Amino acid sequence: MRVSSYLDWYVHVPEVKYDFRSSGVRSFKYNPKLGEVDLSVNYPYGNPKASELVARRYHVKPENVFISSEGTSGQNTRIIRHIAEKNRRKNEAIVEYPTYEPLLRKTQEYFPRVKRLERKEKEAYRLETDALLKKVSDKTALLVLTNPHAPSGAISSKSELREIIAIAQEYGFHVLCDEIYAEFDRNVVPTVFSVSPDLGITTTSFTKAYGLGGLKLGIALAKMKIVDGLYTDVLNTVGNSPNIVQLIASELLSKHSETLEKHKQKWLDLKSMTEEWLREKDFQHFPNKTGIAYWIKLPTKDTFKWINEHAIPHYSLAAVPGTFFLFKHDHKLVNSEKIRLGFGNIGPDKQKLVEALRTLEKVLKKL
Repeated sequence: MRVSSYLDWYVHVPEVKYDFRSSGVRSFKYNPKLGEVDLSVNYPYGNPKASELVARRYHVKPENVFISSEGTSGQNTRIIRHIAEKNRRKNEAIVEYPTYEPLLRKTQEYFPRVKRLERKEKEAYRLETDALLKKVSDKTALLVLTNPHAPSGAISSKSELREIIAIAQEYGFHVLCDEIYAEFDRNVVPTVFSVSPDLGITTTSFTKAYGLGGLKLGIALAKMKIVDGLYTDVLNTVGNSPNIVQLIASELLSKHSETLEKHKQKWLDLKSMTEEWLREKDFQHFPNKTGIAYWIKLPTKDTFKWINEHAIPHYSLAAVPGTFFLFKHDHKLVNSEKIRLGFGNIGPDKQKLVEALRTLEKVLKKL
């Protein structure tokens, strides 16, 4: 198993006062009022009510919804493995670059050959069909993307996704798109499944936008054959889907959707403050229309060293070094002048954000 260097670093960072590592909101407090529940009940194909509510949210049929208690990360792993096992003659996958490292490691685990599709900074990290055409072959089984792109936040439009899907149709491969950050604003980010219900596979959850990390609800939108295969895979590995998680999810989606949106808004209110600070301090950063994390260039060639040897021990401040998104194939840490700055662990207190940004400014002046 290929271990994620990023996740290993993340869990071993000591507790800090100013934690800019989180790209999702937190602290959603909720008192579930489920009433009497038969705790012996599990569902081989998910809680029907939860499936119906999710289907309604994404304008799909319930048979196109796969729900599990593994979060988006678990969904991605299961889907990548499923596609690899169902396409033995196609042993090749393509993963975008830069990307969230665990997506690369999961793909490497199940595909003997992994190519990289570069999203160039000078092209605003957009997906380029010409670049993809140079990578695909008759052996390609899967293309792995994120939308919005992690780490830049660049959004692929429906027309751009159609161009990608056209290539997928020509060569016969699936497109798996992790869309977890799209939940911050679904009005501007289309699902890849809506572009192609046959070849597009969307994965997402409510972890980042609503602070439901502890719920571990993972959602995938895919054609019925794949959904059936995924539920069978769950049955053969961990057993039926746990009902209690999906009961709580159903209650939240049906009765408390406004509460979820209000909770998300607390962090979105801080978004303009952060953007104003970035402009005022003249930091080169990629604009992020959705989400609460920014891809920022700093005046240092090695942000990994700066964060670990200076910011954390001397100022109790941490952000994610850009190097963790820049692995090509191996585990070598390359020097990077970028960081991902997320204020999920800072908010929703505005004064705390002001204090944290001032401290970050102080740290940066030492560069």
